[in-house]
Amino acid sequence: MDAIPASIHCASVLCAAPADRALAFLADGLELGRWALGCWQTRDAGDGVVQGHSLFDGSEGFVRPVLDAARGRVTYHVGSAPDALAPRIHATVESAPLPDTTTPGCRISLHAARTPDMDDARWLRLVRCHEVEVLLIQSLLAR
Repeated sequence: MDAIPASIHCASVLCAAPADRALAFLADGLELGRWALGCWQTRDAGDGVVQGHSLFDGSEGFVRPVLDAARGRVTYHVGSAPDALAPRIHATVESAPLPDTTTPGCRISLHAARTPDMDDARWLRLVRCHEVEVLLIQSLLAR
């Protein structure tokens, strides 16, 4: 397996949805459970936190999405317990024209920073997941 040595990764996609709708979708913790492969089938855990499970190993995880509408950004505080969450992933949304259409569109990007304790295999999995997750988001917003 080839390792990806970068310490920052970004996956982006154009979506046929207005930016404000996309941002609200990304900030919704229950919707997160429809596209985040590491936090599938989320349920409300209280205080703005959702709980889901990894499709890889079934482990449970917790996420608190924090919306910054003025910056078009959602920061995902993640961890294995609701009282041990750290801001590790963020999504950005910006209005963007779609080719050959007048439909309002946006660009959605998922950003991740590699933590010092993340081995090459775990980092590669995160990178690949984000590349698929933006496609899931694109598909869900198109419905």
